[in-house]
Amino acid sequence: MAGKQKFVSEITDMDKDFAQWYTDVVKKAELVDYASVKGCMIIKPYGYAIWELIQQQLDKRFKETGHVNVYMPMFIPESLLEKEKDHVEGFAPEVAWVTHGGKEQLAERLCVRPTSETLFCDHYAKEIQSHRDLPKLYNQWCSVVRWEKTTRPFLRTTEFLWQEGHTAHATAEEAEEETVRMLNVYSEFCENVLAIPVVKGQKTEKEKFAGAKATYTIESLMHDGKALQSGTSHNFGDGFAKAFGIQYTDKNNQLQYVHQTSWGMTTRLIGALIMVHGDNSGLVLPPAIAPVQVMIIPVAQHKEGVLDKAYELKAKLQEVGRIKVDDSDKSPGWKFSEHEMKGVPVRLEIGPKDIEANQAVLARRDTGEKVVVSLDHIQEEVTKLLTAMQKEMLEKARNHREAHTYSATTMEEFTKTVEETPGFVKAMWCGDEACENKIKEETGATSRCMPFEQEEIAKTCICCGKPAKKMVYWGKAY
Repeated sequence: MAGKQKFVSEITDMDKDFAQWYTDVVKKAELVDYASVKGCMIIKPYGYAIWELIQQQLDKRFKETGHVNVYMPMFIPESLLEKEKDHVEGFAPEVAWVTHGGKEQLAERLCVRPTSETLFCDHYAKEIQSHRDLPKLYNQWCSVVRWEKTTRPFLRTTEFLWQEGHTAHATAEEAEEETVRMLNVYSEFCENVLAIPVVKGQKTEKEKFAGAKATYTIESLMHDGKALQSGTSHNFGDGFAKAFGIQYTDKNNQLQYVHQTSWGMTTRLIGALIMVHGDNSGLVLPPAIAPVQVMIIPVAQHKEGVLDKAYELKAKLQEVGRIKVDDSDKSPGWKFSEHEMKGVPVRLEIGPKDIEANQAVLARRDTGEKVVVSLDHIQEEVTKLLTAMQKEMLEKARNHREAHTYSATTMEEFTKTVEETPGFVKAMWCGDEACENKIKEETGATSRCMPFEQEEIAKTCICCGKPAKKMVYWGKAY
């Protein structure tokens, strides 16, 4: 199978150079191409098909929780951006500015949205008058621009796709409920659809969103032991409402400020899929998010009846999932490795001898395991395989995370763990930002989150030895 050798040997070994392996997979699996604008990416059809499935399945969850989609402009007037002090300071270094319209200089600079809080706030200030106008449960699907210094496809690009939910509520309690509810939606989606286990928790003051009262996050662990922030949900309290004058009259005819939230997930989830599940043959996609769940490969397709049988099987399996037949003139070996590279969950091989024996060969992408099944039970067997694969990929990723989650009670132990065994490190913290900064300076590890499920690993802070307030997950991150 010379074709297979040639196709796969172009991927760098992931344990030798993980960054290069990642780039190779992104290119060879035809997910993206580099654009002529530095730091931007062209999302190719296969990569976009994965994003569409992410979008569909998240959008369904948003609608089930009462949210509706809207669309805001991509430009924000400078005066609007500056209304919330912390917010503008947090985003200032990453903002792209429009200064001219045609040949004329604009009277006021326009920022290309890095995020849309200020636009939603401006809109809500006009739209919300009474308690009857609440809650406002809005979401938008769009792209945003952040001028990044170093970029990598999906993980960090100048322009990226995302969804941003923006809601307004009558009370602080309702806003807090919404913030946690949407974090739970994200967590369930990551685990049940992407087969990526997550740690749920709160960001520290230093790491929270600019202008937020509290930021909640889901953190996942990549194959190389680095953390990836996979989704965030922010409780704004009434800070933005006060800056933008968003008030309503309550049932007693008293003026009150609204309480707001925002929450978002981005195309970096595709980067997470690659880095959590991928291997040295390329991408490995969980069935729930795979654009093609079963690829039928006709073997000796030039022989009479083989292609017909392949298409007959496609029709039979259509109700089971997303099925394709590769009837190209490439060799079967080349097709095998190409679809392995693209992470197709199940490969179905059918040739003249199989037809004669009323059987087909099913190969699992994640384990490489092959089974011969009767064509009479092909639907049940394929369904069983896809279900098992979805479940076992989550278990495998969870086992990997557990095996790479460590505890440290002294700074010496913490530093050694971060340097020698990449992963999550659980350690106690006093709550002082000075200690958080020192840990980052000395080890390169940042606080990922203060998990909702707290443990007491020690009584004192890892850094200063003062009484500890929180157990924190630390790690080096993308």
